[in-house]
Amino acid sequence: MKLYDIAHSRTGDKGNLSTISVILYEEKNYDYVRDRLTTDLVKDKFHPIGCSAVERYELPTLGAFNFVLHNTLGGGVTHSLALDAHGKSLSSLMLDIEI
Repeated sequence: MKLYDIAHSRTGDKGNLSTISVILYEEKNYDYVRDRLTTDLVKDKFHPIGCSAVERYELPTLGAFNFVLHNTLGGGVTHSLALDAHGKSLSSLMLDIEI
């Protein structure tokens, strides 16, 4: 199943970091996603766009996770030549992960 089947996502940016929140539609899926949506899996998905490290923060009372992805924005908003310098479309890539 794809992550988008059970969650939605929001993104943010700070310099060359992208933050991606994954918010589950139903609390019952939290443990399932926690065990499968690892930092290694996320890093592998985002490695082609330069991601060098991933940090995961768990928010069980919200049924959510927040990921911090390093080096995903082409140097940051003021340096990037990417069409999406803020990385707002990265949530679609996150939700495309097979879990």
